Amino acid sequence: KEADTAEVLSGLQDGVTLGCPIAILVRNTDQRPGAYDEMAEKYRPSHADYTYDAKYGIRSASGGGRASARETIGRVAAAAVARQVLDHFHPGIEILAWVKSIQDLNATVDADTVTSEIIESNIVRTGDPAMVGPMIERIKTIRADGNSVGGVIECVIRNCPPGLGEPIFDKLEADLAKAMLSLPATKGFEIGSGFAGTLLTGREHNDAFRMVDGHVRTATNRSGGVQGGISNGETIIFRVAFKPTATIVSIQETVTADGENTELQGKGRHDACVLPRAVPIVEAMATLVLTDHLLRQRCVEQRPRG
Repeated sequence: KEADTAEVLSGLQDGVTLGCPIAILVRNTDQRPGAYDEMAEKYRPSHADYTYDAKYGIRSASGGGRASARETIGRVAAAAVARQVLDHFHPGIEILAWVKSIQDLNATVDADTVTSEIIESNIVRTGDPAMVGPMIERIKTIRADGNSVGGVIECVIRNCPPGLGEPIFDKLEADLAKAMLSLPATKGFEIGSGFAGTLLTGREHNDAFRMVDGHVRTATNRSGGVQGGISNGETIIFRVAFKPTATIVSIQETVTADGENTELQGKGRHDACVLPRAVPIVEAMATLVLTDHLLRQRCVEQRPRG
């Protein structure tokens, strides 16, 4: 558990940006490098130890280096700045994420009404109060067995204006997917109806247009707020799959950096489930992507048309 105290090194003066890069330093104060001694010689199954060695020929064994989820503190710090930009140019946009599922335990959450207060009122950060107890017990049971579990985080972006996103390579959902899949332990992304939409016909899946108070709206939202890579003004809703934590305290088969078969019993401090910690990181990355596209769209709107 870190204090996460941020030190601003440059870019600000009297609370105002100076135009140069903003540098923020967050120190790790509770380091225990000795917990990783065995992992310096043995590859953790499903971790980045082997692939980092394969790419660079060297790696940071203590804590996992850049493969550690600790690197996400920079993303959250950057999003705190981006959030102010977002609020300045388009106040009213809401970005909320919550734990949708842990293993086979599924929360029932109304994406249109769930609030930050509900999500942050419980330690697992789910939007369904009825699932708090079962999720906590599942994580405790898994931890006691020296094991880990994964799950799904769901996120909504409310009051997003239409027109954000680019037609081809920088589609809004493509940038959201890249941002989310750049997070440690992620293995899947879906938006709107996602994979379930493959079970529907076009007639069933299409979102019919209608005029509401002078604005183009859709009767349903199976597109998840994005069509043709561009936001349509409806609520953007997506889900991110997180795999079980790779480092567990159970004995596993592996190999050493010298290519010898061996066994490894994970040590150190590792979550049995990363989902609760990942909620603010998903919100942060969504904030960064949306801010980028909002600033790009401002350039488009300022160009002469016709």
